[in-house]
Amino acid sequence: MNVPENLKYTASHEWAKLEADGLISVGITDHAQEALGDIVFLELPEVGRKLKSGEECAVVESVKAASDIYAPIAGEIIEANQAAVDAPETVNADAYAAWLFKIRPNNAADLDGLLDAAAYAKVAEEH
Repeated sequence: MNVPENLKYTASHEWAKLEADGLISVGITDHAQEALGDIVFLELPEVGRKLKSGEECAVVESVKAASDIYAPIAGEIIEANQAAVDAPETVNADAYAAWLFKIRPNNAADLDGLLDAAAYAKVAEEH
């Protein structure tokens, strides 16, 4: 299982990465895309939407199932990845390169409350 050390994770299988500009890129983990199978559709949040931590904000659909994506931290949607919407299979090809949306966090320190790679690996193994 691929769990990069430089990211933070949620128990609901999202990853979060603090970017140089202070925004947080969010996507689904390699474990999540593998469990879903071939991803065929993404519905991403609207730019400008304000989210609470843990709020449902996007949907990923595969040939097997549809799954909600949750905001890892509170903040405002700054960008949605239209390239991923146009080619959802890119999430299967590299889940960590295919970010889904970017959030301007209400409090960047909230990232510290997310799981590190070792803690997420334990969660993923249990599912």
